[in-house]
Amino acid sequence: MTLPKSVVVREVGAREGMQIEKGPIPTAEKIRLVDLLSECNFPEIEVTSFVSPKWVPQMADAEQVATGFTRKPGTEYTCVYLNKQGLERALAVGTLDVKAAVIVSASEEFSHKNMRRSTEQVLADIPDSLAVARDANVPVSYLSVAAAFGCNYAGDVDLGAVIDRFTRALAVAADAGVHIPTLLLADTMGWANPEQIRRTVGEVRERWPEHDIRMHLHDTRGMGIANAYAAMQLGAHDFDASVAGLGGCPFGGDHGAAGNIATEEFVHMCHEMGIDTGVDLDRLIDVALQAESIVGHSLPGKVMRGRALQTYR
Repeated sequence: MTLPKSVVVREVGAREGMQIEKGPIPTAEKIRLVDLLSECNFPEIEVTSFVSPKWVPQMADAEQVATGFTRKPGTEYTCVYLNKQGLERALAVGTLDVKAAVIVSASEEFSHKNMRRSTEQVLADIPDSLAVARDANVPVSYLSVAAAFGCNYAGDVDLGAVIDRFTRALAVAADAGVHIPTLLLADTMGWANPEQIRRTVGEVRERWPEHDIRMHLHDTRGMGIANAYAAMQLGAHDFDASVAGLGGCPFGGDHGAAGNIATEEFVHMCHEMGIDTGVDLDRLIDVALQAESIVGHSLPGKVMRGRALQTYR
């Protein structure tokens, strides 16, 4: 088990955080958060989601947010969408680095809750989704398996279900002539533990060594950072994280669920272990503190209060 020398940290708080806030959060404040995060030197910031306002009303102002922020060189500004209509909306704003993703769930129950379709329907729709991306000249960035470690509706998720979803989705993509470079493991509802992470990441790496692995870890039960460390021990070097721990899945069935691992905590851990992130931690901590005023309540991040150890050296 060898830790990576550097990791990619993708900031998802501006999207992941806003989708679950009871709010309403003013559009100008959402834009301010993106602009503040832009000063922290992230390689990627997820700005918003182009999803149905009926189901996720917090994202009803996606176009306004996407056209209101200021781009900084060296950062990609991405978004989430779930269908052709969402893609068309994302492309129409003209300000984002739009990419395609294939998303399936290891939990049948969560597939119905989150996508309102069965696993078989999701898999059957992949060729059409890939064709839409190809016609729009949008690259396919990753294949994600949601609820890969457990589900609040279905309980424990067997590793075999995760492997099945990756195997079948990759086969469908290959039949369509599409190579998907990255496999994303999403602990959507925060069920994972470090040993489970090691087993799952190890199995995925062994089966698909030619693919990169990306981790999307929710900190619902306080094990997010431990899980991230376990993944790094298996060679994972690509992580989603959310400033101050903003966010959560609106369809996860959690009450007061936490979002992804707090970005400043993950970056702090990496820096203390000599792992480069490229992120300006001091600026990020300041942004985490301001994020609380943006959403109007306290957030779970700890490093933003304790500050980085470098402050005391």
